[in-house]
Amino acid sequence: MAIKPLSNRVVLKNLEAEETTKGGIILAGAAKEKPQTAEVIAVGPGATVDGKVVPMTVKVGDKVIISKYSGTEVKLDGCEYIIVKEDDILAIVE
Repeated sequence: MAIKPLSNRVVLKNLEAEETTKGGIILAGAAKEKPQTAEVIAVGPGATVDGKVVPMTVKVGDKVIISKYSGTEVKLDGCEYIIVKEDDILAIVE
């Protein structure tokens, strides 16, 4: 089953959180912060403004930084995804 986002929504999959600090300390599961980097899995067609579709800036495969508590978490076929509006994406990681 696939997720097809509507309007200016984007489906993301979180990238793994760091398991060690820069100093080499291994973090327990509860101590890890919610990751803010994710990979774009699917992109909607874009928002409609004044009858015209505004194209999306991100594309499938992009790695992005999102707001910490943005989006809606969805579980499908054993995988966890986040659906956000394109406005909740802060940057594309190159």
